[in-house]
Amino acid sequence: MKTTLIIGAGGVSRVVVHKCVQNSDVFGRIVLASRTIAKCDLIKSDLPDADIETRSVDADSVDEIIKLIEDVDADIVINVALPYQDLTIMDACIATKTPYLDTANYEHPDEAKFEYKLQWARDEKFKEAGIMGLLGSGFDPGATNVFCAYAQKHYFDEIHTIDILDCNAGDHGYAFATNFNPEINLREVSSKGRYWEDGEWIETEPMEIMQVWDYPEVGPKDSYLLYHEELESLVKNIKGLKRIRFFMTFGQSYLTHMKCLENVGMLGIKEVEHKGTKIVPMEFLKTLLPDPASLGPRTTGKTNIGILAQGIKDGKKRKIYIYQVKDHEDCFAETNSQGVSYSTGVPAMIGAKLMLQGKWSGVGVFNLEELDPDPFMDEMNKQGLPWEIKEMEV
Repeated sequence: MKTTLIIGAGGVSRVVVHKCVQNSDVFGRIVLASRTIAKCDLIKSDLPDADIETRSVDADSVDEIIKLIEDVDADIVINVALPYQDLTIMDACIATKTPYLDTANYEHPDEAKFEYKLQWARDEKFKEAGIMGLLGSGFDPGATNVFCAYAQKHYFDEIHTIDILDCNAGDHGYAFATNFNPEINLREVSSKGRYWEDGEWIETEPMEIMQVWDYPEVGPKDSYLLYHEELESLVKNIKGLKRIRFFMTFGQSYLTHMKCLENVGMLGIKEVEHKGTKIVPMEFLKTLLPDPASLGPRTTGKTNIGILAQGIKDGKKRKIYIYQVKDHEDCFAETNSQGVSYSTGVPAMIGAKLMLQGKWSGVGVFNLEELDPDPFMDEMNKQGLPWEIKEMEV
């Protein structure tokens, strides 16, 4: 029987555990580990009849992770811990020759910098270990990368432009809260925007570019240009690309609160002294905000995430929109988690399932668009994330 080791015990982890249990014929025994074992036990309590073992681990320690992997004899490691911990978990997988998967690229703890550089640099070590590393198997990055690969394989001879469109129209009832880790969310949103066009990166001020997009089943929403990590890999792997951008929706209440917090220095990631104690403002703010894992019972509305791709097919211009809509309340009914966690956790399970089944294989480090999109798209329909394709006017 396989042993699946899941590291991290937040909202996304809860979804991953639920979905792995639903596919227990592939995942077998589940070991759930986090620094705080009580969080693991809470997730386990959702599924009292499942084969789940909980363990404590410091994901900042390569040695501790190595020991855990060896103790449980893991067949795969699913990393849903903090992005700061990607490298230590990858290094432990290299040392133990264990396949690896994560949902978000490495982030530097001391600066708002999101890049695959240090993970891609481990490609040769993964090859030497004879194992596969799958990077960014969430929704965006993740499913959106697969949407791009699917469009490239089935709908275009060349894709010239891609807009990734991420809408969360959920309402949790709080004046201000983030739908995933506040520290990660606020660092992304407050950083400068960036998009790729005609072979170069173009930088913008935060929230400088806005467009209104009419999201199916949601309606028109203000969508702001951000930099997001999947752009970095898609630029490398989608051939003929001339421009790629990423847009995310934000309500005015969120933007007003964020601007106020930024103006008073609460989004700072450098240490400051407060009454003789050194604190990081962003980390302190995180302790004051609602835990994203607690938002499930009170969140209503829908998410809609997709890609708008335009290019050439058989000498003619073509534009298609591939998207997925999910209801927050349906997600909570199934997994005790809201839709943002659900739409990240399900693709993580799918990527791991395809690896364990050998439908996705290889040695080295991969982003999802480098692999055959068809089995992933099939699994999305089966596992709770059915998608749609619309042909658009050019």
